[in-house]
Formats: sequence, C-alpha cells, structure tokens
Amino acid sequence: MTIDFHTFAGLHTRALDTASHLLTKGAEHAAAIGVSEGEMLDWRLIDDMAPLRFQLMVVCNFPPQWLARAVGLPVPADVTDALDVAGFKAALAQSKAFVAALTPEQFAGRDDVPLTVTLGNGLEPTLPAGQWVSVFATTNLFFHLSTAYGILRSKGVAIGKVDLFAGGL
Repeated sequence: MTIDFHTFAGLHTRALDTASHLLTKGAEHAAAIGVSEGEMLDWRLIDDMAPLRFQLMVVCNFPPQWLARAVGLPVPADVTDALDVAGFKAALAQSKAFVAALTPEQFAGRDDVPLTVTLGNGLEPTLPAGQWVSVFATTNLFFHLSTAYGILRSKGVAIGKVDLFAGGL
C-alpha cells in the first residue's frame, strides 16, 4: 500500500488544531474555578511527569520541525515551554501556518531519504525520512497531545473523546 507522504502534514495540522481547542477548554475551566493560567499550564497528570506546558511545547515543535527535516528545509527554532496561554495559541498557529505552506511536491520522493538525527539521549540513528515522520514524530506528537488531554481531563475540564479529535471534525 502506498501512502502519500504529504498526508502527514494534514494529520499534524489536525493535531495542532486539537491542541488549540484543548488549551481553550483548559483556560476556560481554569478561569471558572479561579486558577491562574500559569497554574493551569503547570498541571501534571502525576508528579513525575512533565506538566501541560511541556506537552504543549512538544506539540508546537514536532510538526514543523519533523516535516521540515523530511522535506529538506531548515529546522525551525524550538518553541519554549515558558509561554502563557496566548503565547501557546500563537505558537500553535505559527506551527500550523508553517505546515500549511508545505506542498505535496516538497514531499515527493523524500520518504526514503536517509536522515540522521541526534536525539535527546545522545543517540544518532539514521532512518528514512518517511519512517521518522510516520513512526517517531507522529507517535510522539500524539503521545504528548493525549497526555495534555489526560492532564486537563484529570483536573476536571469538561472534555471527552470528541475533543481529542476536534481538529479533524
């Protein structure tokens, strides 16, 4: 089965839309219960896991950075986790705009191009661009998006499964 490599741009765009939707719902809930945005962004699912702000940072960074690598463009700078809600909304929109500007032609013939990437643990694996995007980047993107959902849900934000797929509806 052949998959158009460019379809990952659409998938990642939907994840960015979902993150923005979840952030809006979280901010509304925090305001309603008298919790500051900063406190909300520091919510965690469990004490030894990274907070909501970290999850959002990863969701902001993965689509533009991994898709840029895949098509041979310079990798955009990291979005930090030191943002407020408005900053995260802007970063999500900026990531979405970057991804939206990518064309099918930029992905053509790139799925087997080998990429060597240094990971946080010091490993430098070389994998085909298609494998980096379809397996590593997409799996991580949805892990962090789902973790953000879980954090908000655990704090009483009125969201359900449909909200996790809000970007695709």
